[in-house]
This record gives sequence, structure tokens and C-alpha cells, in this order.
Amino acid sequence: MSREISRREFVGGSVSALSALSVLSAACRRAPDSAPVSGSGPLERELAIYNWSDYIGETTIADFERETGVRVVYDTYESNEDVIAKLQAGATGYDLVIPTGYAIEVLRALDLLRPLDRSALTEHWSNLDPHFLGTPVDPENQYSVPYLWGSSGLAIRTDLVKERPDSWGVLQDPRYRGKMTQLDDMRDAIGCWLKFRGHSLNSTVTAELQQAKADAILAKRNLKSYVSAPVKAQLIAGDVWIAHLWNGDSAQASAVNPAIEFVAPREGAMINLDSLCMPRGGRSPRAAHAFINFVLRADQAAAISRRTGYGTPNAAALVADASLLRPPTDEQMQRLEYQKDLGAATTEWDRVWTEIKAA
Repeated sequence: MSREISRREFVGGSVSALSALSVLSAACRRAPDSAPVSGSGPLERELAIYNWSDYIGETTIADFERETGVRVVYDTYESNEDVIAKLQAGATGYDLVIPTGYAIEVLRALDLLRPLDRSALTEHWSNLDPHFLGTPVDPENQYSVPYLWGSSGLAIRTDLVKERPDSWGVLQDPRYRGKMTQLDDMRDAIGCWLKFRGHSLNSTVTAELQQAKADAILAKRNLKSYVSAPVKAQLIAGDVWIAHLWNGDSAQASAVNPAIEFVAPREGAMINLDSLCMPRGGRSPRAAHAFINFVLRADQAAAISRRTGYGTPNAAALVADASLLRPPTDEQMQRLEYQKDLGAATTEWDRVWTEIKAA
């Protein structure tokens, strides 16, 4: 059984969550204050998962329920700020969440994540590509297990847009007014305009942020809306011709309408690694570890990657299925950048985003 929670339910809490990010610089240095809860032993009867929309294999949940007898309650969200706001507001009961790297830093700083019992995750751990382990946000993988990676760019209806634009600047082109969208995500929406001007998408320089705001407002005149995953249906229908979108969501839309093509802007873009984490307050730690082990299997990891269109950090899955998205090359990585926590500058980013939305 599953139910979906709308992004609107949490938007009111996002501002307080974003303000909380400014505590990270000091808080992230503290040591873990508790030992992992054991992941071994009889499984609980129910597992609550909070994940991005359209970010799971077609039969992953059903397969896990059938093999283990554990009932899964599955909720979805549309941004990392949703997760932070939900957990910071005191929500309990979620056993697994799948945040992006910088959000893991924040959740750790706020003491909202539970350490993993790595001794319960040895069965398929070796399937993971070492390049996706030991990231700066969690060097020992005490709190996170790599799940999927992706990048942002432009999803284009090539039957309606003949020129194949390869720059973020196309969003400022009035020829496509009313036929373009940007992600309803502060970090991505501002970050792309920073990259457009040759800056880091993690910039905290006021002058660079103000230029990004000006570029975003110029583009906003042409936008149909700010929208994330739901834009896929608009692309498929032809109501949107150019969408700032994640590569996996673009692939999902392309599977329905092959005229949709993903283009990586020449100025560069965001690359992300999303990971399985256990929030404090979860009631089923053993079932959570069992689910992590389950999706670390090569067959399950491959099925998730195929269904979502996102890249898998599971090297065994890549060997098993040559059709899966390959990791970026060194040359491609020169144009890609991971998002980092913004620390105290989050307040300025939040103000810029509010001003863009209000313009």
C-alpha cells in the first residue's frame, strides 16, 4: 500500500528549514552522539519510506514485500527542503529517506539521522562503485548508502525546437515564451544561472548571486511556470517545449515520447548523488537495513536505474546490464559540480529565491 504526500503540505515549513542550514558550519563538526541501532534480527512488520517521486523500480516495493513479508508505506516528495522541513518539524515514523549530498550534511548537523549498522550491510556492499563511497558529506558512510546519481540540464522537444540549444541562455529567448519551464528548486534554479556566468553553483558571493537573480528574472518572463517532476506530462503533450529538468526525469518522458531529448548545457550543470539514510524516530531499523541490502543487489539496482533513467552507483548492476547510464567521464566531470551546503549564506540564497519568485 502506498500514498503520496504533495509538496504543498510541506512548503510552509521550508523557510524554517532553510534558515536552519546556517548552523551547519559549527554543528557538523560534532561527533555522533549514539551508536547504530542493530540492523540484524527479526524484521518489523512495516517499513515507511520517503522518496523522490518516480524514483523507484516498477516492482521494487512489491518484490521486497513478497520476499520479506514486510508491508511498505511509501510517500514521495519533490525537493530536499521538503525532507528537511518534514523531519525538522518533528515528523517521526519514516524509516528511510533518500536525500541529496548537501541535504545529508544538513540532516546530520541537525542530528536528524541515525547511524547505520554497517555489520548488517555486508552482503552486497561490495557491489558499490568505490568512486561513490566516502564522499565529503559522509566520509565513512556511517549515515548514507549511495542509491542513484543524476544531473540537471535541458529536456527539449526536438520536433518542436529545431535548433538543439545547448546553453542555459535559451531560457531567456523570447521566441519560446510560454513554452519553457524551470525546476521549482532553489538550488537548481539559481545554480544554473551561476553556471551560465561561469561561477560555481555553490557561490556565496553577493555580486554573483545578484547577477544570477537578474538572469533568472529575465528568463522568468518567458517561463510557463516553475515546476519539477510534473513537467514530464507537459513535455509529452507538447505544452512545454524546453524544460530545465533532471536527466532521469527527461529519460522517463522520452520513453513515452522519443522526441524528447536531454541536452547538457555547455556552461555546466549540477551532478547529484542521492543516498539511503535512516532518520531518527524510525520504528523499523531492521526492516530498513533489509531494504538497503535488497536494493544493493545487482538485479534490483539495475531495475531501479532502468525504470528511473538515473545512473546507478552499483558497479555490479552496470556489469549485468550494459544499457544502463554510464558514470560521467573525466571530461564531462569538468563541467559538472556537486551542490554543497551553503552555511550562513543560505539566508541570502533564500532571500534571492523569494525575490525571483515575487518578480
